[in-house]
Amino acid sequence: MGTHEVFNQSVPLQDHDAAGLDTALLDGVAREGGELHIEDLRRLGRLAGDPAWIHKGELANQYPPVFKPFDRFGHRTDEVEYHPAYHDLMTVAVAEGLGGAPWADERPGAHVGRAAKFAVWTQVEAGHGCPISMTYSIVPALRAEPALRAAWEPLLTSTTYDPDQRHALGNGVGPKAGAIAGMAMTEKQGGSDVRANTTRAVPTTNNAGPGEEYALTGHKWFCSAPMSDLFLTLAYTDAGLSCFAMPRWLPDGTRNGIEIQRLKDKLGNRSNASSEIEMDGALARLVGEEGRGIPTILTMVNHTRLDCVIGVTGQMRAGFSQAVHHARHRSAFGKPLIDQPLMRNVLADLAVESEAATTLMTRLAGGYDRGEGDFTRIATAIGKYWVCKRAPVFAHEALECLGGAGYVEEAPMARLFRESPLNGIWEGSGNVICLDVLRAAAKDPESVQALLAEIGLAAGADPRLDRAVSDLHAELADPTDLEVRARRIVERAALALQGSLLIRTAPPAVADAFCATRLGGDGGRAFGTLPPSSDLTAIIDRAWPQD
Repeated sequence: MGTHEVFNQSVPLQDHDAAGLDTALLDGVAREGGELHIEDLRRLGRLAGDPAWIHKGELANQYPPVFKPFDRFGHRTDEVEYHPAYHDLMTVAVAEGLGGAPWADERPGAHVGRAAKFAVWTQVEAGHGCPISMTYSIVPALRAEPALRAAWEPLLTSTTYDPDQRHALGNGVGPKAGAIAGMAMTEKQGGSDVRANTTRAVPTTNNAGPGEEYALTGHKWFCSAPMSDLFLTLAYTDAGLSCFAMPRWLPDGTRNGIEIQRLKDKLGNRSNASSEIEMDGALARLVGEEGRGIPTILTMVNHTRLDCVIGVTGQMRAGFSQAVHHARHRSAFGKPLIDQPLMRNVLADLAVESEAATTLMTRLAGGYDRGEGDFTRIATAIGKYWVCKRAPVFAHEALECLGGAGYVEEAPMARLFRESPLNGIWEGSGNVICLDVLRAAAKDPESVQALLAEIGLAAGADPRLDRAVSDLHAELADPTDLEVRARRIVERAALALQGSLLIRTAPPAVADAFCATRLGGDGGRAFGTLPPSSDLTAIIDRAWPQD
């Protein structure tokens, strides 16, 4: 007699339109001026649901990059070898404009369209999004130096992925079809405190200043995507900490003075190579003024922080999708999980959190399209802090919806869970972000006014939001112990901003559930504690519109 009849099991989530099912995302793109990009978004959404591409994401993580410092004859090569699936994923990401292409896209809504596509494509595989994000973010930083912009921007904004290992600008054989950027900021002794860096830069000629060549010597503890064509890095000159653009290859066809020491063995993000590098006279060009490295690099960091919000938003959506899909196909205690009242509360609560992140993300991206610098400077940092803080607890709850089936490596939930803390660490961990918000508020009061004006657009619409805004104003007006209260202030600002956005844009069921539990105190500290008055059906049907 057979004992292995398989029944009452879920089926893989595939052959779906990851964008078309995400109503909040589609609404956000249209609302923020990205209507011309929705067709592209839907196409990429169908690709993200294709089982062949889902499998490529699995392969890229199952077979992580391998460091090969020498060839078989003993020559130093510093090569990192990736599984072919990684290059396939990169090819799609670059072709779909997730790298630097929005800076050359003259259509309205280029940045919000790119943000939405990034959020969808990261659901297939998050690791390759690191070099994609840096390629996007380096472009505005390089614009501080016209010669570098003229040379590199056409390659960084290209929609062709070219992994060929040679000088991107050409060395006798013409330029590459496209270039990828990396970043090398962190040093062992400093971490986020880049002023503690020790890397030195000296001019190679009697000339010094923007665009000139320097030789860099030092060690970087984290160099992201070490096979990139160009890196943005920091080093000290006599004038202070300065920003440099450092190519991997030199025009004569030789490798620059950059040696990979090792690849990091990371908790997650395993398809992406993160490395330690040694720079021994590596040649680089000064970006911006000497001694102005931090303001110059922040032009890049503001955009990579936006991508942290985008990446987490995509991961939240992926976790929710897996949870609700499983609940539709698995039964317990005589009926499908999706019909169990407590499971419906959990799923609806996850849906509310996902829509809050999505709405904030699209609003931020739309602000970059419209040049709303005062708003985006402070709101991006606030959003980065809060949305990334919610990611691990969200991933845990979504995984738990699958029970033991979610806690195995075959399930996508394990990879999502390992990935969930990373965006909170990238580009400044929680304390760094909150202190940056305080500094921005002190140095740029207009940014605070822009943030409060945005929140104030929903004034009078919900008493719970009005109380939260009043509390936020009181926090900001109190000058005592600001650093001690920094997380409290930023959290309140983030929740007030999300509440205001949802009240103005989301269906009443979603906005009411958010305000009740995140602003009004009518909820618990875990997901699945929406009050009985919440319209769970309306929330779930919006988040997963299937018959």
